[in-house]
Parts: sequence; C-alpha cells; structure tokens
Amino acid sequence: MSDSFHAWAATEASGKLQSFDYSPGELGSEQVELRVESCGICHSDLSMIDNEWGQSTYPLVAGHEVVGIVEAAGDHVKGVTVGDRVGLGWFAGSCMSCHSCLSGHHNLCQNSEQTIVGRHGGFADRVRCHWSWAILIPEGVDPAKAGPLFCGGITVFGPIAHYGVKPTDRVGVVGIGGLGHLALQFLDHWGCHVTAFTSTDSKADEARAFGADAVVNSRDDAGMKSIAGSLDFILVTANVPLDWEAYLGALRPDGRLHFVGAVLEPIPVQAFSLIGQRKSISGSPLGSPATVADMLEFCGRHGIAPKTEHFAFDQINDALDHLRAGKARYRVVLS
Repeated sequence: MSDSFHAWAATEASGKLQSFDYSPGELGSEQVELRVESCGICHSDLSMIDNEWGQSTYPLVAGHEVVGIVEAAGDHVKGVTVGDRVGLGWFAGSCMSCHSCLSGHHNLCQNSEQTIVGRHGGFADRVRCHWSWAILIPEGVDPAKAGPLFCGGITVFGPIAHYGVKPTDRVGVVGIGGLGHLALQFLDHWGCHVTAFTSTDSKADEARAFGADAVVNSRDDAGMKSIAGSLDFILVTANVPLDWEAYLGALRPDGRLHFVGAVLEPIPVQAFSLIGQRKSISGSPLGSPATVADMLEFCGRHGIAPKTEHFAFDQINDALDHLRAGKARYRVVLS
C-alpha cells in the first residue's frame, strides 16, 4: 500500500494537466487499492476537466476507465483479493443499504461515490474504490483494451439489458463514436437488425464493419422518412441537439427513444408524439456491478472490444487534445 499517489491533475477549468502527488489517507476497511495499468479517456473526463457540469473541484484528477491490479485490500473486502486484475468505472462506491442497492441497482444509489467527482480518479499510478465496484476481468477480454468497457461499454450495454431488447428487434444507434461503435457490436451479437445514424458519410463502412445492417445519414430528410415507423428502440449516444421529433417518428408503436449521451440542452417533443402510439423517452446511467460483469462475459464470449488508440501517461495532454479535436477512433487509452 502506497503512502503517496502520483497523478496528473487539472488545476483550473480547461487547464493543462500537471504532475501532482497526494496522500490518499488510510485505506478503508471495505476499500481496495489498485495499481493502475491503463486508463481510458472519456468525454466525461473532458467535461469534468472543463467544469462543463458545474461540479468540478481543483486540483482534479480525472480518469474513470481503469484497469489495474489489486495491491491492497481492507479487512472487510469481499469478492476480490490482492493480485486480481480488475476494472473500475464511473462509480467507486455506493451505500449498500438503500432500496436501490438492495435491489441490485447500485448505479441508481443516491449516495453513490463517483470516481472523479469530489475525489481523485485514475489518471494516476494508484486509485481506490469500494470492493463491489472493482470488477474482475474475465478470460477472453484483453486487459489492454478493457478500460473503455467500464464506461463507454456499460453505458450502452446497460439499457439493452435493462429494457429487454430482443434479438428480433430493429434497433437504431445515433452517433457512431466512442459509445456508438460499441453499441453496434453489442446489438449485432445480440441478434438485432441494427441501423446506424451518422452525419459523417465517411463512417458508413466502419459502422457496417462494427455490425450495422443499415446506415442512415441523419441530415438526409429522405433517408429519415424512409425508416419512419420501423424501429423498436433507438439508443442516442450523441451529446448534441438533434431533430428529436424525426427520431420519434422512426419508432414503431411502443418504441423507445433512450438517451445515454449527455445532451446539455432541453429535449423538446410534443406530447402527442408520445401519446398516440404509446412511445417513450428515457435515459440511464451506466450499470450495476452485476450488469458490468454480465457485459464483460458477453464481450469475452463474442470477441467484442473497443477500437482503441494508445498513448503513454506522460503524453496525457496530447491524448486529451487528440480527443478534443474529434480525431479519436474510437477510444483513447493511457498506458
């Protein structure tokens, strides 16, 4: 167990990350300490570094797509032991006593501890979390690529599992980026007919390679009209305002428009767009530890992995600039 952690921290909103050492204090009885092997970079890290959500405090150590080795464990840790290779995502703890936790929905705990909110995350040589959120990485999952599964992966896998998407369903994915390219793979292996929505024609071939059966340019009015009333479920991974009425129009009766992308502007829709054919709009945060474990097993079984680009930790500012510029294809990993 280390008395001092070495990290990379933002000291002000939108600032360059700088070398930063801090003392983590005493290890909690239900905590584990991970030696970080790699850490993905997510747009949520950028949002926290830039204080887009108004909840950042500085110095801020981001990083919540961690793969590491358990190096120390508190006296009351269960399920993992020193030497295990595990992953850590957005959540680093939950109360374990509320109705949500006791129902197995730890990701909905109102007293959850978030890995990079009010605490220091995985852009470091060490990081800590509650044992329940340190998820074992199974055989068949490449640890070097696994980090993004703990945020981007579970963010899109969670609603597929929770809302009972069926292999016979026709599903749309809006935005073929860090989240969307994983959603296409999950849904393809789930057995669905998958439509990819993208505003970038150059991504069409890659979308098909990831598992899309059809590709629609979201800026093509004729293309959007051609799929009206045809989809059971649409998963929105984009974080920008779009013509939401057009996407509702693409749904069948009882269809669902589901948001996992952090669209910061209100989503204006007409009530009658929902009422007439019993359509729904919803959103979700990541997934519970059990759902994360299910996702990892599914990935190992079907050979699903993010497409990644790799940078050394001391290239972290270059990696962040690469992501800011929209050049990532499709997830960036520090190692």
